[in-house]
Amino acid sequence: MPDWNDPSAVVSDIQKAGVKKATLRWKDMFIRGVLSGAILGFATTLAFTATVQSTHFAGSMIFPVGFVMIMLFSLELVTGNFMILPVTLQCGHITAKDLVASWSIVFIGNFLGAVLYAALYAFTISDGFTAAPAPVVFALVHATYAKTLHYAKLGAARGFAACFCKAVLCNWMVCMGVLCNMVSSSAVGKVLCCWLPVVTFFAQGFEHLVVNMFVIPCGMMLGSPVTIADFCMYNLVPVIVGNIIGGYIFVGLPFLYTFGGEDKNALLPK
Repeated sequence: MPDWNDPSAVVSDIQKAGVKKATLRWKDMFIRGVLSGAILGFATTLAFTATVQSTHFAGSMIFPVGFVMIMLFSLELVTGNFMILPVTLQCGHITAKDLVASWSIVFIGNFLGAVLYAALYAFTISDGFTAAPAPVVFALVHATYAKTLHYAKLGAARGFAACFCKAVLCNWMVCMGVLCNMVSSSAVGKVLCCWLPVVTFFAQGFEHLVVNMFVIPCGMMLGSPVTIADFCMYNLVPVIVGNIIGGYIFVGLPFLYTFGGEDKNALLPK
């Protein structure tokens, strides 16, 4: 049996995955979302640790371990759902209410999982907020500034646009990783296929919503002057919009229209 799925089969798998995700019990969406947020936090601190001990690219090569665990265990990550669920909705398999409910519950779960790990990690890395800052602490605090106040210094319009574009590019690659995961039918193939797109976004410093749910709160806990308002205004809002556009417009729609079947009119939004 070949360890490869045709792109048209991948589009079918997107819709099947969307139906499955939209019909999960709410508690399952939430629990899987919490686990995903925490796992991505673990992967991020591992990548930051590797970065301060060697190079940024070394950290980027390690970071996909979090995405691999999330995909292999069918957990819920809202950024992947930004691509899967709109495609499934467009094909008529779920309702708008299903989409909004899934996005909302998984978002909350991802956020709580990421912040929970951020609190535990911040307490641990600082010996209960008493030890001298370790190199990884400086890296997290700097990243928190770069993801918020740096955009503020660019001005409202330019800062929003810069953050938004990085978010579009990020989820373009993340969702390519989701599709690469569907291309293979073996665990080893799934790991190898999704690794490179995730390395591509992390190595270039693009903006990923769930990664930022960990990095920015953790940086704030470790002494960054960034406020909750800064987080929401300069990062959260543009990244949500950009990740949705990157996943749906740049990945979901092109694959749907080119691999979704011969009757293109049947795929048009109603």
